[in-house]
Amino acid sequence: MGLFDAFKKKPAAKKPVRRPMMRPAGMGGMPPHPEPSADNNFIIVILDSLRYDSYMEAAPKVISKLGKVERRYSYASWTAPSHYNLLTGLLPHNTPDNVYASEYYKQDFLNYNTRLGAKDIEFAKMVPGLWFPELLRNNLGFSTHARVSLPVLNPKTGINRCFDSFQLMDSHNDMRAMLPTLEFSSDRPAFYLLNVGETHYPYAKPDEDSSMWPRISGVNGVFKKLDKCTDAEGNLIEDDTEFFDQDKLDQLRERQIDTVRYLDGVFEELYDTVPDNTWIVVTADHGELFGEKGYFGHGPIMHDKCFEVPFLEGKIR
Repeated sequence: MGLFDAFKKKPAAKKPVRRPMMRPAGMGGMPPHPEPSADNNFIIVILDSLRYDSYMEAAPKVISKLGKVERRYSYASWTAPSHYNLLTGLLPHNTPDNVYASEYYKQDFLNYNTRLGAKDIEFAKMVPGLWFPELLRNNLGFSTHARVSLPVLNPKTGINRCFDSFQLMDSHNDMRAMLPTLEFSSDRPAFYLLNVGETHYPYAKPDEDSSMWPRISGVNGVFKKLDKCTDAEGNLIEDDTEFFDQDKLDQLRERQIDTVRYLDGVFEELYDTVPDNTWIVVTADHGELFGEKGYFGHGPIMHDKCFEVPFLEGKIR
C-alpha cells in the first residue's frame, strides 16, 4: 500500500453556511453603485494549479459545455501574482506570432464588451487604478464578490480592493461550499471571482483526510513558520522531508486529474445556480510540475508546464 493509496473518510457533518462580510455602499472608501450599464453576470473560476494536460486527460463533460478548450499561458507561476494579474483584466494569453503586446491587449480587452453584455466600455476609466473590479463596480454598476480557497489570497491581502464582499472559505478544497453564498439580483449584474482549491496540492476532495499527506507550505505557510526554522545563528534548518520519487509524483498527477472529474459534478450545480445571461470563464492561475526536469509544484520554476493552463468561456444558456 502506497503513501497515497489509503484515505480515511471524514464523518459527514453539516456545517452552517458562513456568510461573507459585506461592505455597505458608500462605506470603506467605496462610492455607491451607479446604474448598471451591462447585461451579463460575469464569473471567473480559477482552478488553482491545474495544468492544461491534466484538464484534457480528465475530459470533464459538464465544464466543457461552455465551449472549446484552449491551451493558454498564465502571466505568473504562482497564485498571488497570477490573481493580481487576472484582476487587472488580463486573462491567460495565447502566443500569437508577429504581434505587438499592445495589439494583443487591445483585442483581449475589447472582448469584454461581449463577456459583460456591454457596449462601448470606457476603458480609459481603468486609469490610473488598473483594477478591473473597480471598473466593474464603480463604472459599470456591478456588485463585486470574491470567494477564495487559498490563504495567500485572504481578505487582508492587496487583492481585496473594490469588492462588495470577499470571503476566505473555511476549507481550502470545497468549491461546493461556495455555491450557497452566490447571490444574484435582477437590479444589477454580479461579478464573482472563485478560487477553487481541489486542484491544488494535495489534490484532495472535501471528504478526504489530509493527515495522510506531507505538509508542503506555500508562501503564506512559509511566512508563518519561518521564524521557527532557523538556529541560534539565524541559519536555516534544512527540512529533512524526502523529496517525492517519480512513482509518488505520478500518483499526485493522477490525483489532480481525479479532482477535475469530481469538480465536473460541482460545475453542474454551478451551472444550475446561475441565472440566464451569465458569462463564465474557467481557467487556472498557473500549472504544476510532476517530476519534469526534477521539479515538483510551481513558483520559482521556469518550465512550460508551470504556465500552461486550460481556458474556456461562454454562456451556459
